[in-house]
Amino acid sequence: MENDKDMEQEAQEKAQVEDPETNTVENEGEVENVSESEKEEEKDPVAELEAKCQKMHDDYMRLYADFDNYRKRAIKEKADLIKTAAEGVLVDILPLVDDFERAISSMENTESVEGVKEGVSLIYNKLISFLESKGVKAIDAVGQPFNTEFHEAITKFPAPSEEMKGKVIDCTQKGYTLYDKVIRYAKVVYGE
Repeated sequence: MENDKDMEQEAQEKAQVEDPETNTVENEGEVENVSESEKEEEKDPVAELEAKCQKMHDDYMRLYADFDNYRKRAIKEKADLIKTAAEGVLVDILPLVDDFERAISSMENTESVEGVKEGVSLIYNKLISFLESKGVKAIDAVGQPFNTEFHEAITKFPAPSEEMKGKVIDCTQKGYTLYDKVIRYAKVVYGE
C-alpha cells in the first residue's frame, strides 16, 4: 500500500507542470489561474522602474533646458553690460565737452588771453575733479624713488645731486591709477 501511495504521489507530481508563459499550473488536468495580485506584483516593479526612469528623464530635460536658458540669458546680459558699461562715464563727461565748446567759441570772439587762460584752467580743474570722483588719480613721480610698478623709464640721466640718485628727475607723461590699479604708467627720466 505504501508503494501505491508513493506511485500515486509521483504521478501527481509529474502531472503538475508549470507553464511560465501563461502563468497557469496544470494539476491533474485542472487549470488554475495564478491570482491577479501575483501578476500585478510581477509587472509592478518593471512598470514602476519604467515610470520612474521616464520621470527622471523628464526632470533632467527640464533642468537642462532651464540651465541652457540661464546660460544664454547670462551671456546676453554680460554683452549688454559690456556695451553700456561706459555709458555713465560718458554721460558725466558731456558737460566738460560743452565747456570746451564754449571756450573755443569765446576764444574766437575774445581779444584778451587772460580770460581764455582762466576758462581753460577752470575746465582742466573740472576735468581733474571728475576723474577723481571716478577713482582716477595721478601718480606722483618727480622726486620719488624710481618704482617699476608705477614708472616706465624713458632714459637714465646723471643725477644732479647725490640724493637724486635712483629718483625720478623728470616726468614726460603723467601716469594714472584707477582704484590703486595702474591704468597708465608714468613715463619718467631717472637719475643714476
